[in-house]
Formats: sequence, C-alpha cells, structure tokens
Amino acid sequence: MTQLGQTGSRFAALPDKFYGAGCSTLNSVKLDGVGGDTAQFSVTNLGVVACPLANTFAGWARYGVDRAARQILGSPLARIETMGSYSCRNVAGTGRMSAHSRAEAIDVAGFVLADGRRISVLGNWNASAEEREFLRTIHQSACKRFGTVLGPEYNAAHRDHFHLEYGGGSFCR
Repeated sequence: MTQLGQTGSRFAALPDKFYGAGCSTLNSVKLDGVGGDTAQFSVTNLGVVACPLANTFAGWARYGVDRAARQILGSPLARIETMGSYSCRNVAGTGRMSAHSRAEAIDVAGFVLADGRRISVLGNWNASAEEREFLRTIHQSACKRFGTVLGPEYNAAHRDHFHLEYGGGSFCR
C-alpha cells in the first residue's frame, strides 16, 4: 500500500474477506481517485480491488490514459468510468473462476476529459480518427501493464469495455 500511496491515489485499506465458493478479497483497497501529472482524477463505480491491481491501474491511468488524453485529445483526464471490479463469478461459459472473484480485474467503460467530453469504449471505438487513436493507444498501454486485457475486438461481451486483469502472462485482445 506504500507504493499506492506514492501515486497520489485516494484509497482506503480494507480487511481481508472470504466469501466462500472460492471468492475472496485479500490485500485489497477501495480506490476512489488516482493522481495524474497535474491533477487528481476520480474513478467511478469501482468496488474492492486487490492492492497489486490498484497499483497497476494507477500507473496505467496516469502514464497511459491521462498522458494520451492530453497528447491525442488535447485535454487532461477528469474521470475514469468503470463497470466495477469484485464479483463472485466464473468466466462466462466456463467452470473457471473469474479474476473478478478475487478483486483482480477492473472493467473500464469510459473516460471523461477536463473539457467535458466523454469517450466511451462502446460509443467511440469506431468514431473519429482522434477518438479511435486514443482508445487504441490506451488499450495497447494496458497490454504492457496488465496480464490480461480484453476489448471490443476480442468478442461481443467486451464490445463496451476494457477488461483489465492483474497477473502474469500477456494476453492482449
């Protein structure tokens, strides 16, 4: 958590919990905001996240998303909109537990810029050249940081968000 504190993030440490059925939230935090180069931005709809995931997410948000927003779209990031993190469930169509069941995955749906524009994965993946470049740039940036990254080109279930999963490996689609 010391590392997360050094990122300028707003968070609260949470107690370890075991929910049964193989689901747990261990070494986790409630992350409310992430520090950027010049300002802090909020994160919405985010539940419990494992601390290593929170660290990786904070780095991606600052160095991948905020900087790409300023460079490509001409405005800093104000907010990251998520579809959540912890959820006690299997990977769809399998008997394998999802990384969400350990608070090791975040689903990101959109980004709000300081100038008021909202860029969503669903609405802007195939929009203007500038918006497409931004979303593809941050998708590739995520692939360099997270163990698994799934997006609109993976399958229909991911057409509206980026699935960002902590862990080893490098599965990027």
